[in-house]
Amino acid sequence: MNVLDVAHLEVAHPGPGPGSPLTTVRDVSFHVAPGESLGVVGESGSGKSQTMLAVLGMLGRSGAQVSGRVTFDGTDLTALTQKQLRAYRGSGIGLVSQDALSALNPAMTIGRQMAEPLVRYDGHSRRSAADRCAELLGLVGIPAARERLRAYPHQLSGGMRQRVLIAMAISREPKLLIADEPTTALDVSVQSQVLRLIDRLRRELDMALVLITHDLGVVAGVTDRIAVMYGGMVVETAPTAALFDAPGHPYTRALMRSVPRMDRRPGDRLPAIPGLPPHPAAPPPGCAFQPRCAQARAECGDGVPPLAEPEPAAPGPARHLVRCPVTAPVSAASEGARA
Repeated sequence: MNVLDVAHLEVAHPGPGPGSPLTTVRDVSFHVAPGESLGVVGESGSGKSQTMLAVLGMLGRSGAQVSGRVTFDGTDLTALTQKQLRAYRGSGIGLVSQDALSALNPAMTIGRQMAEPLVRYDGHSRRSAADRCAELLGLVGIPAARERLRAYPHQLSGGMRQRVLIAMAISREPKLLIADEPTTALDVSVQSQVLRLIDRLRRELDMALVLITHDLGVVAGVTDRIAVMYGGMVVETAPTAALFDAPGHPYTRALMRSVPRMDRRPGDRLPAIPGLPPHPAAPPPGCAFQPRCAQARAECGDGVPPLAEPEPAAPGPARHLVRCPVTAPVSAASEGARA
């Protein structure tokens, strides 16, 4: 059984007028098995975070209408009330947000914030909660853990604050960890440390992981599969190695060309994707990427293409699916030659 199964998920927000909803997530389906890591990649506005907030049932106050099916550990979360959903947040599903300084309460010590859910939901005493929090800080690599419990968020570095968020997310031993842009506010060296930490914890604690990012380079070494999102839809999904070896969608290829590479000549500019992502109030007809795609054809505007295996099919036991009717996978070597 998969830890998480998402089927035909859609999210629509109230629009500027009656009968004109803004659809930010369209027909999204994916799954995550126990211990597996899935990378969800795309530009800002592609629907990545909206998808995960819908999975967590955290869009209720925005007035969004969520349809589709979200099954966690055999339970359909879309059929639960907000009170019932709270039982799954933290204990079943942990969340690491992208800005630790905003996520942590500046008026509370680290120890008090970490201990609160342990005392409230798991029956810990204050003393046992403090012991557990010190253990967790040690697990995520924070030195002098017990002393750090008395610190306030502003007294810690950005990397330490992010480690605190990770410790809080795993404190109740969830089966699934969702990390939403967990390295955005960090410098490159700290990014690498945090990513290695998340990957190590996933393996040691046998958690499933969903890692959300706009950077394909971030997911290259820590995920088993990747789902590329654009315009609120999954446009390509494949095992990580297969996707990097033979990207099938023009958008995936464009993202890869935008990743800094050591073999580029000094002074070369990174290729940029022309245009802007589609606004949910005015999505283009057919393929959402076709207004920005150099390979677009007339048929690209006829209808939304299905997510299907391209020809020739990528080798391997896991499926490589692409939402594009006119392209086939291109090897990384030939793609690099064109870039």
